[in-house]
Order: sequence, then structure tokens, then C-alpha cells
Amino acid sequence: MPIANAAPATTVADPVNTLYHKITWKLIPFLCFCYLAAYLDRINIGFAKLQMLDQLQFSETAFGLGAGLFFVGYIIFEVPSNLVLERVGAKIWIARIMITWGLLSACTMLVTSTTQFYILRFLLGAAEAGFLPGVLYYLTTWFPTHRRGRIIALFMIGLPLSSVIGGPLSGWIMGHFDHVGGLRGWQWLFLIEAVPSVLLGVLTFWALPNTYQQAKWLSDDEKALLQSELRKDDADGAGSKHSFRDGFFNLKVWMLGGIDFSILLSAYAMGFWMPTFIRNAGVTDTFHIGVLTALPSVAALLGMLLIGASSDKHRERRWHIIVPFFIGAAAMAASTFFTHNVAATVALFAIASAAIIGAVPVFFSLPATFLKGTAAATGFALACSVANIAGLVSNSLMGVAIDVTGSSAGALWFFAGCLILSSFLVIALPAKLVNR
Repeated sequence: MPIANAAPATTVADPVNTLYHKITWKLIPFLCFCYLAAYLDRINIGFAKLQMLDQLQFSETAFGLGAGLFFVGYIIFEVPSNLVLERVGAKIWIARIMITWGLLSACTMLVTSTTQFYILRFLLGAAEAGFLPGVLYYLTTWFPTHRRGRIIALFMIGLPLSSVIGGPLSGWIMGHFDHVGGLRGWQWLFLIEAVPSVLLGVLTFWALPNTYQQAKWLSDDEKALLQSELRKDDADGAGSKHSFRDGFFNLKVWMLGGIDFSILLSAYAMGFWMPTFIRNAGVTDTFHIGVLTALPSVAALLGMLLIGASSDKHRERRWHIIVPFFIGAAAMAASTFFTHNVAATVALFAIASAAIIGAVPVFFSLPATFLKGTAAATGFALACSVANIAGLVSNSLMGVAIDVTGSSAGALWFFAGCLILSSFLVIALPAKLVNR
């Protein structure tokens, strides 16, 4: 018989989930906007190219080399930058990175020769080096392993958002500011889009605590609970490596670098050359090119959130990378048969973006499953350094392919093949180690 005056059931919030919800909202939106600004300053050269090449008389090969030289500076300074971040703290070092890359990106508007272009691209890469691996390492000091797939996905939506927002914005700037104040549209592009990076860099001093112990918005009880959660995660990964040597001379880290190399070959081909692909398909208006460029990035954003959440839910990493690799490779290879069809080009690159870029957060949850402390800082940076050789290879190979054959097909097929081959490196990672 029911009790007439029984009190209604109440749901007590899980204090751990409540804590991580709070941390997520305090850190991730700001870091996401920082990554958006960083990636926008990295790839807006792809839009500037639509005017730059004709005005400055650059060949496709020269442009590809200049775009790729960014990654030479990036690679050289990646590991040293992350080691400095570990010593001086995220607040100072990420602020330094953002302010210097913003100023250097703005200086690209002054380029008049290929030599100046090459030097500035190299310096921009050196300035930005350490941002992505630095933030990824920073997040490991706040979130345990089993939460990182979703958290990294939320942070890294800045990557596709940079094209979702930056594509139409870049097209609009180049179309509406061309010849204003005696400057071409591509010059205004570099100047205007550098401003957010500098402003966010200054805000970093107030928005980013170096450690959770220094977070004024956490109570003592919340800090103690967070410390307990991180210690449990450390206990689960009791065999993790901690030293610089463990991070640098680690076969698994080099394997991760090879996997990420394949990801970035395709990601940079799409990020830097998508405006060119769409123009070659028959679209001439820069704003329309910008809008169409944003569509694959919307697909990438959805892919990151869905794949990252699924990977965390099932605590499975390897097949959440391998299956997207095969889908992305197939879509990218198929795009070479529809180069003069706008709808097919956009649709196939949307599928490729959703799959390939969608797997990125899962990939970046892997290093911290077997590395901690200095080893994690080194491992993140080393894997990114090895991988970002792809930036030089991807852009240079694409430029040469277009100049020599008149088509990007050969380069895209090569990139698709690399994704298939790197799937074997993923399957070679021990499931017991990475599926946490």
C-alpha cells in the first residue's frame, strides 16, 4: 500500500562530475578560443593566396614552400618550448606564444618578396611552437585519462571553428577591404586576424591559473577532491614513465608521431588548399568560397565531438582512430574524380574532415596513458614535432603537384595511402595500455 505523505525522491549531484563541469567551463572555452585564433593565423595564408600570388608573382611551388616553412620553425622549437612551459608555467608561456605569433602574423602584410615570405613563415612557426602540445600537457594536470577524449575534443573544436568562422570572415575581408587605405585585401586579412591572438595572449595572464592549486575559483575542498581523482588516475597508470629520457627515447612516442604525421598530411592539405579546390571547381567570389570552405569544418567539428565522446564512453581508443582513417582516406581519394563539381567536392571533403579531424582528440588522449610529468611534456612535444614535418611535406608536395601536373590528385592519393599505412601503427599500440 503506497504511503500518502512520502517525500519526493531527490537526485544528489555527483560531486566529482560537478567539479569537472566547473573546471571545464572555466578552462576549455578560453583555451578553445586561443586555439581558434592560433589556427586562423596559421591557415589564413590559404585565403591570402587567392590574391597574393597574382600581385607578388609567386608560383604555386614558392607558395607551398613558404607555407611549409612555418613547420620548420615549429618543429625545431616544439620540444624546448614545452620544457620551458613546464618550468615557468602555462600562464606566462602561453601568453608569450600568443602575443609573438599575433605580431608576426600581422607583419606578413608587409611581404614583397619570396625571401621575406619564407623568413616570416619560419619565424611564425617558431613563435607558435609549443602551443598545442603545451595546452595538451596542461590539461593532463587537470583531467584524468578517462575524461580526456571528450575534453580534448571540446578544446580542439577551435580547429574546425577557425574555418567555420574564418572562412566567411576571410572571404569578406578580402572582398570588402581590397584597395582600402592603399592596401590589398590579403594585407588587411593578416592585420585584422592577428588582433584576436594578441588580445587573448594578454588575457591569458588573468584567465589561466598555472596549476589547480593556484585556481582562486576552486575551494579547498574542491582542490582536495581534484587531487584525489588525479592520484587515482596516477595509480591506474603506475607503470607510466616520468623523465625526459622516457619521453624522448620512447618507441611509442615516435609511433604516435608517425600516426599524427599522416593525420596532418591530410588536415593541412584541406586547411591550406580548400579555397583553391573550391575555386578550381568553379566558384570565383571570395565570400562564397569562404562560406563553402566552412562546411567541411562544420562536419569536422561534429566528428570531433561524436568520436571523442564515443571513445570515452567505451574506453576504447584504437578503433576510434582506425575506422575514421579508412573513411577519410576513401573520401579524399574519391574527391579527385569530382574536381569540377562543387557539390561533390564540398561533400567529399566534409566526410574526410569529419573522419580524419574527428579522430584527432582520441589520438591526443594517447600519450598521457603511458607518460607523466616531464616525460609527458616531452612526449607531447616530440610527437607533434615529428608530425608537423607533414606541414612542410603536405604544402610543398601539393604545390609541386599542381605546378607539374596541373592537378592535386597525385598528392591527395598519397595522403590517403599514408592514412591507411598509419592504421597499422595504431593497431600495434597495446590495447591494455591505451584503452583507459
